[in-house]
Amino acid sequence: MRTHLLSNARIITPVADFTGSVVIENGRIADITKNRNYPEGEDLGGLWLVPGGIDIHSDYLEREIHPRPGAQFPMPMAFHFTDQRAAACGLTTVLSAVSFSDDHNLNRNFDGAIEQAKEMDQLRKTALVRHCVHARLNPNTDTVLDYLDRMREIESLKLVVYNDAVPGQRQFSFEDLVVRRAKSLNITGDEARRRLQQQVDELSKVNRRPEIQAALAGFCPLGSHDDTTPAHVEEAHHFGATLSEMPTTLAAARRAKELGMLVCMGAPNYVRGGSHCGNLSCAEAMAENLVDILCSDYHFPTMLTAVLMMIHRGISPARAINYVSLHPARLLGLDGVTGSIEVGKEADLVAFKAHTSHAEVIRVWVQGVNKYHVAARGIPDPAAVKPTHSPWG
Repeated sequence: MRTHLLSNARIITPVADFTGSVVIENGRIADITKNRNYPEGEDLGGLWLVPGGIDIHSDYLEREIHPRPGAQFPMPMAFHFTDQRAAACGLTTVLSAVSFSDDHNLNRNFDGAIEQAKEMDQLRKTALVRHCVHARLNPNTDTVLDYLDRMREIESLKLVVYNDAVPGQRQFSFEDLVVRRAKSLNITGDEARRRLQQQVDELSKVNRRPEIQAALAGFCPLGSHDDTTPAHVEEAHHFGATLSEMPTTLAAARRAKELGMLVCMGAPNYVRGGSHCGNLSCAEAMAENLVDILCSDYHFPTMLTAVLMMIHRGISPARAINYVSLHPARLLGLDGVTGSIEVGKEADLVAFKAHTSHAEVIRVWVQGVNKYHVAARGIPDPAAVKPTHSPWG
C-alpha cells in the first residue's frame, strides 16, 4: 500500500475550510483530519490545499497551435506546453475546445477536428494532467451527419456543445461581423455583407440538433454556447442540453436556471470585471445566483485567481472552490470520483500560495502522484486573501 501524508495545510472541502492533514493511500484520499499534523508527513507550511481544477472549456490548445493567423505549430509541441501550463495553474482536468465545423474562413473542417481529437487521445496518455475533448459542434450543416459515429470513437470526448453557426444571431451582431469579416479578409464592407447574408440564408435552413442528440446524448453531456435569448436556451434544452455555456444576457441565464440547466461563465470575465466583448458580466450573473461553473475560456491562471477574488469579497472558500472543481465534476458525471477533497475520492490536489493578485501553484497531485513541484517564493501570507489595499476592489 502506498501511503502519503500531507500536513499543515489549509484544506478546503465542499463545505468547510480548516488547517489539517490529508492521508493518501493508493491514489485516493483515505482520511482528512482537522487540527492534526503528522510529524512523519510532508509539511506544506500552511499552503492552501484544494481539489484540482476541472476546466470544461479551454481555448488554450488552439491558441498554442495557431498563435497568429497563418502561423501553425505541431500538435505534439502545442499539447506539451498546454499540459505544462495547465499543471502550473492548478488544473488537473482540462477539456480543450475542438471546433467540429466547416468554415473555410477560419480554416476549420470536420476531418481536421477528428484528426486533432484522435491525436489528443494518444498524447494525453503521457501527460501531467488529464486532457479531454470539448467538441464545439456546428448543428447548421448536413456534413455533421457523416461524423457522428466517428465522434463516438474519440476516447477523450467528454462534452459536446451546440455552437450555432448562423452569423449575427448570438454573441456578435450582424453588422459587427461585417466589420470583422471585411478586416480579416481585406475585402469591402459590401462584399463582406453579401457573403455573410449568403451564409445566413444557407445555414438558417439546416438544424441537425435532433440527430446530434440521438447520437451523442447518452455518450456525454450536451450544452449550448453563447445563448442570447430565452428561445436559444429553450431550443438547446429541448434537444438535450444540460449546460448553458457563457450566456450573453441575463435573460438567457435566468431561463437556463428555470429549466434546471447548469450555467458556466468564464473566469477571465469575473477576474477582469466584465466580458472582453461587452456581453453579460459574470459577477452580475453571480449576484443573482445564476452561475454554477467557471471555466478558463482563454486564460488558465484566472481559475484559481477567481477563487481568491471571491474569498476576498466574502464568499466562503468552500463555495468559491466548488465553482472550479465539484460543480464541473457533476456536469461531467465525475463527482463520485474527483472534484473535491473527500474520503474515497481520487487525490487530485493542488497546493498553492495566495498572493494579492494571483495564486502561486507549488504542488500538484493527480491520483496521488506528484506531477508538479516548484519552490515557493517565501512563506504563505495569511493576509494575502484579504489585503488592506486590493487590486480587485
